[in-house]
Amino acid sequence: MEHRALLLLLLAFLTPGAPIPVPPALKALSNLHLSTRLTSRPAIDIKYSIHYIQQKVDHFGFNTDKTFKQRYLIADKHWKKDGGSILFYTGNEGDITWFCNNTGFMWDMAEELKAMLVFAEHRYYGESLPFGANSFKDSTHLNFLTSEQALADFAKLIKHLKRTVPGAKNQPVIALGGSYGGMLAAWFRMKYPHMVVGALASSAPIWQFEDLVPCGVFMEIVTADFRKSGPNCSESIRRSWDAIRRLTSTGPGLHWLSEALRLCSPLTNSQDVEHLKDWITETWVNLAMVDYPYESNFLQPLPAWPIKVVCQYLKNPNVSDPQLLENIFQALNVYYNYSGQVKCLNMSETATRSLGSLGWSYQACTEMVMPFCTNGIDDMFEPHSWNLKEFSDDCFKQWGVRPRPSWITTMYGGKNISSHTNIIFSNGDLDPWSGGGVTENVTDTLVAITIPEGAHHLDLRANNAFDPTSVLLARSLEVRYMKQWIKNFYASLRKKH
Repeated sequence: MEHRALLLLLLAFLTPGAPIPVPPALKALSNLHLSTRLTSRPAIDIKYSIHYIQQKVDHFGFNTDKTFKQRYLIADKHWKKDGGSILFYTGNEGDITWFCNNTGFMWDMAEELKAMLVFAEHRYYGESLPFGANSFKDSTHLNFLTSEQALADFAKLIKHLKRTVPGAKNQPVIALGGSYGGMLAAWFRMKYPHMVVGALASSAPIWQFEDLVPCGVFMEIVTADFRKSGPNCSESIRRSWDAIRRLTSTGPGLHWLSEALRLCSPLTNSQDVEHLKDWITETWVNLAMVDYPYESNFLQPLPAWPIKVVCQYLKNPNVSDPQLLENIFQALNVYYNYSGQVKCLNMSETATRSLGSLGWSYQACTEMVMPFCTNGIDDMFEPHSWNLKEFSDDCFKQWGVRPRPSWITTMYGGKNISSHTNIIFSNGDLDPWSGGGVTENVTDTLVAITIPEGAHHLDLRANNAFDPTSVLLARSLEVRYMKQWIKNFYASLRKKH
């Protein structure tokens, strides 16, 4: 697999757009972002109004006044002007309505915190396109797609709301987000501490850069999820790669495997086989991210604890190559055909279209340079080392830009963040992104909450009858911190007056 493809495969963030020269399997992972799904709890009344604000395309230069419309959503059913608060979702790589509908925790907490909910769309995603249909045309048009510009959008929006919404001026704002959105929430509190009193950063891999964590940790966690979910499960997957190679070494083998895996498009050459392996890899990664304790529909309709269901088909690695691949098909079918409606498996589809792969592909080639690698020993995948030069060349070929791997740590501090305050970093032990997250307290106000049975930002999802106790405790602790921030805000406000 190309290193750049592997990276994109592993980056759980995206938006829909024109096809990109990356194996589709990788797209899904990119999609994986940080959101949450409410289908399991239809009781939540999700009603919001849609608004737009004119934002500068470039907040940091002075040679253009060009603006674009940024979309944001407001829900104020439980908001109280007296003693209330504003919960501000820092939108990430996708359509903001999807994140709004999938972040049930905010809706569940609105009444208790007397909160107005605001969901801000990230530039270049959803409807917030700085150059309309030309936004992804080339690197000149994409030049303003950075985390810094997005944070500046959020700051301008909060200032606008405080100026224009009666009652909002003297209220505390708390930033919340998951995955890339969680990174933005944490970075927003770091860079604009006068704008928000604190931040909840769920499943936010702010340390998945340079050599802050080992490049293999992500895939090791994916492997551990499978290893713990059934006997011989990860070993069956580890052995499947050589089985695929042996089976596809002949024309009849390619045909047989296409039929055995019920692929919509048959395999015809070695490039297709690499694509197939990328797609299967991405599927295992996606399953690790959405290994939730109840039926869900985050990326695909899935059963409760989907990896356990998958592993029922992968109990015996010591079978013939054809039998092993038949078993792999049954496992893939859990992810792609839980509904029973699918006639064939489509290698170009791995997740919801609400996430945007095109924009994220560019971000991964500029600022969001996250090294990933595998060795086939500590993980269940084929060995792939991290090769920055190869990655950079691929980026230049696609976008005409080269990555700056050390910029994020320069901008946001890497592990030197102890000068900041009031950020909660929550991570689930099942979530591969926890490997790049903050999983131990940095100070008494930069706190880590760990959810042993939690996958990707489980705490941001709506309350569910099947939630493990650990996520209920995590949410109650998060609310306790937020209430303290709000209390401290009003106490200092009274002192001033």
